[in-house]
Amino acid sequence: MLNYGDEEELTEEGTGDEEGAGLYEHHNIKVDKGQIVMRIDKFIMIRISNTTRTKIQNACDAGSVLVNGKPVKSSYKIKPFDEISIVLTVPPRDVEVVPENIPIDIVFEDPYIALINKKPGMVVHPGYGNYRGTLVNALAWHFKNLPVTKQKLDDVVMERPGLVHRIDKNTSGIIIIAKTEMAMTRLAKDFYDRTMDRKYLAIAWGNVKEDSGTIIGNVGRDLKDRKRMAVFPEGSEHGKHAITHYRVIERLGYITLVECKLETGRTHQIRVHFKHIGHPLFNDNEYGGDRILKGEHSAKYKQFVENCFQILPRQALHAKTLGITHPITGEKLFFDSELPDDMNQVLEKWRRYMKERLEQN
Repeated sequence: MLNYGDEEELTEEGTGDEEGAGLYEHHNIKVDKGQIVMRIDKFIMIRISNTTRTKIQNACDAGSVLVNGKPVKSSYKIKPFDEISIVLTVPPRDVEVVPENIPIDIVFEDPYIALINKKPGMVVHPGYGNYRGTLVNALAWHFKNLPVTKQKLDDVVMERPGLVHRIDKNTSGIIIIAKTEMAMTRLAKDFYDRTMDRKYLAIAWGNVKEDSGTIIGNVGRDLKDRKRMAVFPEGSEHGKHAITHYRVIERLGYITLVECKLETGRTHQIRVHFKHIGHPLFNDNEYGGDRILKGEHSAKYKQFVENCFQILPRQALHAKTLGITHPITGEKLFFDSELPDDMNQVLEKWRRYMKERLEQN
């Protein structure tokens, strides 16, 4: 059984036993001519998000993984030009990505990759309620023939052209796009192997005690609210292993500017990890940061914070830098992006506020 999303699986009980049942392709991957020899279960795990090796092996056992039209075992070694199909007895319902002429900030581009500085508020890929106006719609307009991966949500299959990873709608910053199949495979493997160097800047509530530290705790779906994530103890049956390193950049009394380096890349990892240690991100409405958590009780202070929330109507999180090994040339590349205006304005307001308090005292 192979996960397409957080819940759905590739094989389904009660299907496929009917005489003459047809098979429908849910994934198709053409192996690039330069692909190194690799077990098929490892290759698929790299190429399809939200799955595990065990689920892929179960899918192989069920005869749902085909190479060049024939079922294979999970130990099969892929070769250049192999065509991999993942099939079910139920048809997928595809949602076509409509190209849209949406402006995007392309900070680097060559024939193999592109780096995009995503603005806050832009959804990365289509989903329920967001079939248009996403970064993927913009990519389909600006780039042609991007390699496509697919993600299934319920009975809807979403195309994700060029996407190797994503960041939340209200998080700003650097995203890398693969422009060829080879680049897609190698970049996906780098993310899986944790060789990417990703750093974020975040504004957290409170005065973070240590100048630097590491947050370790499994991240997975909240058992009471599936729309949110939660932290579970290491070794728990819930969630996936997650590590966030941080260092303090600036202390501003009741808030702290921190730099975060991801060792793993779980959904909402920084946001939920900082909530876990008692420092939710500023104005993070999903994890309790959208109310006054530290500070004074005066009406003036409350109005000051509300004004900051209006300037920064999102969680204060920015994907600032990304260091990669170029998937084709092997060159080490480092990309940096400026802190967006909304976060800069809020930091300036806090600097002035704290300066006034010091002068009054």
